[in-house]
Amino acid sequence: MEKIEEGIKRFILRKLVRHRMWGGKHTSIHNIPKGLPDCLRSKKEVKKVIEEMLKQGLLLSKPTNYGLEVFLNIQKKIEIERFVEE
Repeated sequence: MEKIEEGIKRFILRKLVRHRMWGGKHTSIHNIPKGLPDCLRSKKEVKKVIEEMLKQGLLLSKPTNYGLEVFLNIQKKIEIERFVEE
């Protein structure tokens, strides 16, 4: 993973941990890039990172009638917290 993508991943995980998005609490996939600098806010890059985290199991998805919602995987809590603290 490139350094930029790793930075985006760290930002997303920190944001979701800070807002306690574990298990039943979820947020829209469109809210995730909010707070990123404009130069990193490319929808293409952010979408790529989110898809990778879904494949890794760090994020779980919840499809709704108004769009895709995501939340942190509680079973990977230790791995997520270690990555955020680095």
